[in-house]
Amino acid sequence: MVIAALGILFVRKAVHAALLLAVVMISLAVLYAALDAPFLFAVQIIVYTGAILMLFLFVLMLVGVDASDSVVETIRGQRVMAVVAGLLLGLVLVTGVGQISLGAGVGLADANSGGNIQALATILFSRYVFAFETTSALLITAAVGAMVLAHRERLVPKPTQASLAAQRLRDYQDKGTHPGPLPPPGVFARHNAVDTPALLPDGTASEASVSRVLAARGTVRSAPALADDIEELQRQIGDAPHAGRTGSASAEEENL
Repeated sequence: MVIAALGILFVRKAVHAALLLAVVMISLAVLYAALDAPFLFAVQIIVYTGAILMLFLFVLMLVGVDASDSVVETIRGQRVMAVVAGLLLGLVLVTGVGQISLGAGVGLADANSGGNIQALATILFSRYVFAFETTSALLITAAVGAMVLAHRERLVPKPTQASLAAQRLRDYQDKGTHPGPLPPPGVFARHNAVDTPALLPDGTASEASVSRVLAARGTVRSAPALADDIEELQRQIGDAPHAGRTGSASAEEENL
């Protein structure tokens, strides 16, 4: 567990750090089981390893494994405060561990005489209720700290709907960019419409209606390119339907 905890500090990839954190949590759960603390063992596996660690992994997947962290300080002096707080926490941990004698726990059987869960609830909500509430305040502080660290100051005001519309018209005046949405691809019953350009009112094809990726690949189709397919389709169908329609049309003309 100590080796995995040290690995969290020195590995370069965040995914490896999350996996080493899982090793630390599972090892800590084993220590709880060895100390006859079944409740803490179950909580450590279900809550911390099964829920919180999975949350870490989801965040890594959303942010990206190769995403670089920002080194710009949004709050002045936050690194100095972090170093001082880390040293104080280390001093508290060293002092607390130093007061614990090595070997088996003293008075553990007496503490679990009425049941581990019952004894834990009695101590947690009576003698150490202030420390318990302080821990909850620390968790809220950590959440607020994460929001502060992830905060990015907006250098320009947020664009409104009117400003976006005005920008589109300026782009149309300066660059000739179409102010409205791009036309959708054309629709043909025998072919996928994604790579078929739409036709403008004058009959010409609209290049803006097809993705630039398809245009770069050279897979864009046009109406003249489909002429051979239409002739092939007519040859496969035959002239019988057309003949039938022609005969009925001529009969109607004679009646008129």
